[in-house]
Amino acid sequence: MALVRAARSSLRRSGGAVGIYASERNKFCEGISSLSHPASISENAVAGFNSSYIPSIQRINEISLGKRGVKFTPQYQFSHAQAQVVEDSDSEHESLKCPSLEATKPGEKPRVVVLGSGWAACRFLKGIDTKLYDLVCISPRNHMVFTPLLASTCVGTLEFRSVAEPVSQIQKALAKDPNSYFFLASCSGVDTDKHEVYCETVGDEGVPHEPYRFKVAYDKLVIASGADPLTFGIKGVRENAFFLREVYHAQEIRKKLLLNLMLSENPGISEEEKERLLHCVVVGGGPTGVEFSGELSDFIMRDVRQRYAHVKNYIRVTLIEANEILSSFDVGLRQYATKHLTKVGVRLVRGVVKEVHPHKIVLSDGSDVPYGLLVWSTGVGPSEFVRSLNVPKSPGGRVGVDEWLRVPSVEDVFALGDCAGFLEHTGKPVLPALAQVAERQGKYLVGLFNNIGKQNGGKALAAKEISLGDPFVYKHLGSMASVGRYKALVDLRQSKDEKGISLAGFVSWFIWRSAYLTRVISWRNRIYVAMNWATTLVFGRDNTRIG
Repeated sequence: MALVRAARSSLRRSGGAVGIYASERNKFCEGISSLSHPASISENAVAGFNSSYIPSIQRINEISLGKRGVKFTPQYQFSHAQAQVVEDSDSEHESLKCPSLEATKPGEKPRVVVLGSGWAACRFLKGIDTKLYDLVCISPRNHMVFTPLLASTCVGTLEFRSVAEPVSQIQKALAKDPNSYFFLASCSGVDTDKHEVYCETVGDEGVPHEPYRFKVAYDKLVIASGADPLTFGIKGVRENAFFLREVYHAQEIRKKLLLNLMLSENPGISEEEKERLLHCVVVGGGPTGVEFSGELSDFIMRDVRQRYAHVKNYIRVTLIEANEILSSFDVGLRQYATKHLTKVGVRLVRGVVKEVHPHKIVLSDGSDVPYGLLVWSTGVGPSEFVRSLNVPKSPGGRVGVDEWLRVPSVEDVFALGDCAGFLEHTGKPVLPALAQVAERQGKYLVGLFNNIGKQNGGKALAAKEISLGDPFVYKHLGSMASVGRYKALVDLRQSKDEKGISLAGFVSWFIWRSAYLTRVISWRNRIYVAMNWATTLVFGRDNTRIG
């Protein structure tokens, strides 16, 4: 639908007319032929573009528009690129159409394709000079998530819209420029020789057609597709646990939490079942796990005990960590966090999860931990898409980059954020998967791209002789984490082994809130966040279960 809206908007601007179906004989394209790709394409990408994807293929009614000869299928329209025609040798099909955004022509602005809509991608999109480049953003979500405040949405401290910023608001050219687009899709493969990416649209139960596949040509490619939750291959995690990386994750956690609270009040529930339903288990003692545990304990202390009086003594929180919580923080701060969480009712358990069942966790020592809500927060690792790419990998399996965030084995490809890491020969360590790392890399790449564009190096293969300037250098600005009940930790050391300022308590909580309020991207969301905090302070958290 995002593609259709983009095409319709651009056609209105160009004065073109969109044809309608004349009869049932002009039908949708229901398949794509086998494509022959170079060896640089991942096996998944090749498999994704075979003719068996949809068994029947029918002829499409072609429409040509404007002086640049636009051709498109009824579902997908591109206002400034001719759709590629893929011929099939099978005689029963006269021709097959593969929707595509073709390579830019001489005289046109170079096209930058950005994969992802996270911290790195959106910081890059926000700063790139759209007078020098056309932009195409491809992502399975149309917004950026302000992850440091995501845990607060699970218990109603903040509304979900307060932590989500639409990509088209971050970079308005994606909505207004006729040659820039946002595509709601996932990238399935990259052909670095042809300078093309292969995508599949995000499907939904309400959409009458299966996910559709298309390709986009690029002059420069920025891979910022993020990472996936790390499960260590433990059986049952993906089937039974909730993650906390996306807005819909927070929505599911909130619905499950409130459902368990309400079910536990029903007559006929045994004491054992009531204790299980109201046992919230968090696995992983990093900042996300600790902040969620703190928010949950605050919710229990301030709201549950007032609004769920019949079950207030049953609900409890357990935080399971294999080593020490907040291992990257100062020792004194870790001790403060441990003491505070224990004081507000969070049970800390040191252990390793062996297996996850629908209603219980099995630890490595053989003990069982029954639960009603399980939140998994043990870090992130390379996504399936990143693992499928045929490029050098950094330690840990991320896309390998050099000091300028380039993928050195191919031309015109850059990577940043959680999906990228420095190659070993650079002598630099792989940076942690933090929002500030991704944001700083996005800001650096903006300067690099704008410099290249001003020297006419934006086109494919045109930047080989252009100096890229100083390499990327990361300086850690410090770490912060909330532990609930108006308490937080602030660690301003540049590294784990260095000395620096460390604060804990109410002052740190005030710094934590002030810092994140200023980092929220738009003034609209800053106002939302401030109003949500004020409303929660005065009236408490909303406990309405919707959906």
